[in-house]
Amino acid sequence: MRYVQKAASGCWEWTGRLQKNGYSTFYCNGKIVRGHRWSYEHFIAPIPQGKEIDHLCRNRKCVNPAHLEPVTRKENRRRAMRSHCVNGHAFTPENIYMHDGKRYCRECRRIRVRAYQRRKANAKKQSLSKESRSTI
Repeated sequence: MRYVQKAASGCWEWTGRLQKNGYSTFYCNGKIVRGHRWSYEHFIAPIPQGKEIDHLCRNRKCVNPAHLEPVTRKENRRRAMRSHCVNGHAFTPENIYMHDGKRYCRECRRIRVRAYQRRKANAKKQSLSKESRSTI
């Protein structure tokens, strides 16, 4: 528990070593153990065969056993699917495009393309303005 910091959200956030994917890890009896799995088994019960631990709070650093639930891999993947992009646009069939097997937001792409076109047009205007001043 010395590597646990209790957050206002109720999460017990791991402050020790984290894997690249954000999950807590530590050594126990010479083996690498994931913090959320250890916490569930220590405070609740052994993880049932064929189940994996899902973070109900969606916080991978959380080791609060009240925020952990054993579920099937299929259910865990279903729950992990985000309903909105990082900018808050809904992932609807009309607003999704796929690239290399990943979902992307069409609205965010439209915004990026418009911003790029504005920057490009402004650069062209500045270039033309400099040319007209140098010929005077």
